[in-house]
Amino acid sequence: MSVKIRLILMNFLQFFIWGSWLITLANYWFGTKGWDSSEFGAVFLTLGIASIFMPTLTGIIADKWLNAEKLYAILHILGGITVFCFPLIQTPGGFFWIMLLAMTFYMPTIALTNTVGYNALKQKGYDVIKDFPPIRVWGTIGFILAMWVTNLTGNKASENQFYFSAAASLILGIYSFTLPKCPPQNKSSKGASFAKMLGLDAFKLFANYKMALFFIFSMLLGASLQLTNMYGDVFLDEFKLIPQYADSFVVKYSTIIMSISQISETLFILTIPFFLKRFGIKKVMLLSMFAWVLRFALFGFGNPEGGLWMIILSMIVYGMAFDFFNISGALFVETQCDPSLRASGQGLFMMMTNGLGTIIGAYGSGVIIEKFFILENGNRDWSNIWIAFAAYAMVVAILFAILFKHKHEPEKIVNIQH
Repeated sequence: MSVKIRLILMNFLQFFIWGSWLITLANYWFGTKGWDSSEFGAVFLTLGIASIFMPTLTGIIADKWLNAEKLYAILHILGGITVFCFPLIQTPGGFFWIMLLAMTFYMPTIALTNTVGYNALKQKGYDVIKDFPPIRVWGTIGFILAMWVTNLTGNKASENQFYFSAAASLILGIYSFTLPKCPPQNKSSKGASFAKMLGLDAFKLFANYKMALFFIFSMLLGASLQLTNMYGDVFLDEFKLIPQYADSFVVKYSTIIMSISQISETLFILTIPFFLKRFGIKKVMLLSMFAWVLRFALFGFGNPEGGLWMIILSMIVYGMAFDFFNISGALFVETQCDPSLRASGQGLFMMMTNGLGTIIGAYGSGVIIEKFFILENGNRDWSNIWIAFAAYAMVVAILFAILFKHKHEPEKIVNIQH
């Protein structure tokens, strides 16, 4: 089996695991368990908490002590066992802690997927910029298929969504032991300081102004990444509270509608090599930031009838918003970091986006919604919620355009496989 096919299978299962429950969790939380909405945001905080330390820690381990593919396999096996226990939890507090454990195992595997994939492609002499995006697109396909399986089998609000995820995680864990070897690149510790032995020298990336600014904006934009995962399906479902929309297609098949976002990802991933080589990383990331503005604003003005086109367009725009930031950001780290720090650099990128960024987004959005956007009848004012999110994304985009300086070097992108 070719290395590309093997990496396609890895990426497919990697995101099938997440897609099985991430978008539909709210339906299980509110519908099946009947738990309080004020505690739901805390569950998404676990993604951020785990991403603060685990991607960096596992990146250090992969750089120094343990083959990345073996570490990747172990984390997925432990994660699968943990997710299998989700249906056994009977309290919101207990669910928070078991979710935190599961995310501690899962979140670092996203960065390790890049590390293992880049390494395997380089071993075979492939161009990472050209050849990785068509492989990564299968991760998005896996996410989409998981959403469809969960929704179309009638398990949108059932515990079976967790069993789908756990099974895929265990399969990927076992399979990962067969992936191309990705040994540590920074083993030497003779004469090194204690901090360097622990891999904390990876944080010296912050001493570089451009890298520090990149990580700061990664955190600020990261606050936007999970907002539609947290609230998107619930937003569409709550159109049922408006009589004229109660029986609409959007309400009945909200998860299928949401999956258009992931379908869009599969298309935009394939355009990344062209955009990066033509316009450079800064302009690609700016396109992502303005796409987030559109994503939220279109939600703010859309509805299941006359405004359905806005909801659909918002789903399509999501592909550019998500991919152009995450994929180009990971490739930026790959081109800017010393080889001995690349795994750690990917971990730091994950920490800032899915760690601190997610915490800011999950906690901040919850506070803002409760304080400013609850109507007198107790319903959420979704239109103004999304417009507020759009305004935030616009401010971040403008500041990034002004402050982040990066010269486009096409030859460096072409030669990334060195």
